[in-house]
Amino acid sequence: MRDYEIMVILDPTLEDEAIEKAIAKLENLLRKHKDKVENVEKWGRRKLAYPIAKHFEGYYLVIRCKAEPKTLTELERVMGLADEVLRHMIVRLNP
Repeated sequence: MRDYEIMVILDPTLEDEAIEKAIAKLENLLRKHKDKVENVEKWGRRKLAYPIAKHFEGYYLVIRCKAEPKTLTELERVMGLADEVLRHMIVRLNP
């Protein structure tokens, strides 16, 4: 397993309940594959440097985890299809 940091920007128009649901969905996907979620940092709503999908703000979320590369392939697919995710980025820590 490798260490990863996943940054996600969620749609700022979502209600708090929908945001929590989206976070749980990502965590459950990682845990389903027996990967370890070490930390979830909720940065909250922040102004974007440039508009994304006509939004000037986004709800930022950073997840640190230990995961297998094949799990992240599925996670990227799920985040790419999810309407609530504006942008995402996965970075491998300590290569």
